[in-house]
Amino acid sequence: MLPLGVAGLITPWNSNAGFICHKLATALAAGCTTVIKPSEYSLLQTEVITKALHRAGLPDGLFNIVTGRGDQVGNAISRSAQVAKISFTGSTATGKAILRTAAETFKRVTLELGGKSPTLILPDADAPTAARLAVQAGFINSGQACIAGTRILVPEARKAEFERALTAEVEAQHSGDPADDSTTIGPMINEKQWQRVQNYIGLGEQEGARLLSGGPGRPDGLTHGWYIKPTLFTDVNSQMRIAREEIFGPVLSIISYCDEAEAIAIANDTEYGLSALVIGADEQHARDVGEQILAGRVMINTLTHEPRAPFGGFGHSGMGREMGQWGISAFLEPRAVTVA
Repeated sequence: MLPLGVAGLITPWNSNAGFICHKLATALAAGCTTVIKPSEYSLLQTEVITKALHRAGLPDGLFNIVTGRGDQVGNAISRSAQVAKISFTGSTATGKAILRTAAETFKRVTLELGGKSPTLILPDADAPTAARLAVQAGFINSGQACIAGTRILVPEARKAEFERALTAEVEAQHSGDPADDSTTIGPMINEKQWQRVQNYIGLGEQEGARLLSGGPGRPDGLTHGWYIKPTLFTDVNSQMRIAREEIFGPVLSIISYCDEAEAIAIANDTEYGLSALVIGADEQHARDVGEQILAGRVMINTLTHEPRAPFGGFGHSGMGREMGQWGISAFLEPRAVTVA
């Protein structure tokens, strides 16, 4: 196995520091030097990481950080014939553009893109426990996460019970100043993202979904800032845009199912396939159900991250895997040497 060469690492704003660290560690472990293009929307994170790397005493040239817009700096890295590998985390649209550009120089590419993850609550689940875990999955990083479980699938026979439990859990969330200890949901990254989420909330109402909690506008008591009311819709179906498109904000949709086969079909009725969560009292049965969901990562009754497990997606959620031995292999090129 040989290191591929110079690796271009392009990271997103929603967890810029974390992605720089794990991509860089993996590339260095494989023997690759790196050019890092961090998000231009998270400059403070970039500054902290850059200073820490300098203090660590890494040799000159092992890592290089180039700031700027994605359509300029990111595009230059993707086109450069001196870059042998691209590892990108971000939107599906940008991932497609990088893949097309990288093809010109036959770069190896790993893409970790968008998601519309299902949280499948099985009929034997305890309602309060399931609601707590489901809302945590949906509101991770204020909903600004590719792995957020924004589609919550519940059995029709217990729909009203789960609606009550989920509504109570959503209404227990506090959207506001991150410096306030009671805050569980912070602001959106900028006005553009705030408007995007607001548009989807309005779209959900227009499409006929029933609003259980939250809704348009800022939370009570907040007159400025990019804060969103934690929002929960029910009576959602898989044809609605709020059930199909990545919103990237604290907006959850309840979709009911009649039987297990329909639940699995709904979970898989998406162009994405990044992450999934199955909640049930019978853990073995929950695992059997999870085995049928087409996603790169399926969690059973937990949100615990396992860094040694491969991470990546099916379909429009990307290609290739990060983390663990699979992540290191992505920066290596196999070579066979045979002797007569």
